[in-house]
Amino acid sequence: MKIFLIRHGESEANVAHRINDDPARAVNLTGRGRAQAEAASDELRAVRFTRAYASEFPRAQQTAKILLRHHACPLLIDARINERQTGMDGLPVEAFHDLMRTDPLRTKPEHGESFLEQMERLRSFMDEIAARHPDEIIMAVSHENPILAALALSADNPEQIARGKIANCAWVEMDWPAG
Repeated sequence: MKIFLIRHGESEANVAHRINDDPARAVNLTGRGRAQAEAASDELRAVRFTRAYASEFPRAQQTAKILLRHHACPLLIDARINERQTGMDGLPVEAFHDLMRTDPLRTKPEHGESFLEQMERLRSFMDEIAARHPDEIIMAVSHENPILAALALSADNPEQIARGKIANCAWVEMDWPAG
């Protein structure tokens, strides 16, 4: 399976530099985020997506709907590609970064998950989707942390990946299972 993991467009939480890891709290795309999704949609127009997934978060679903304007595949929601669970919803993003600085792989917020646990959540998603759709091209609209976790699954240095960044509406293309 080939999968395009796409980060959602700029959101209200991105602009406010606040954590949103609760999908029940509606955090939407900004005008800039919608424009980023429109531009990505144009760039990905020629890709023949056969399936599309998005996280439970409104910003991911809003991005996916814009990305799918040139594609006739259904949008499915899967919680396994949700934002990393931190238990820090509403706090400044810098509070999370401060907590993760010493050990980004194993540090686990009191009410959240470690990067390693998030990697296993993403492995479950990737394995199941690959088993269901082995020869298809999949779009998955998610968030920076889950995309990094998916990349770390086949990396020699997961800690380096955990410290990485992915811009809004940027994407990575992967073959899964990784060869």
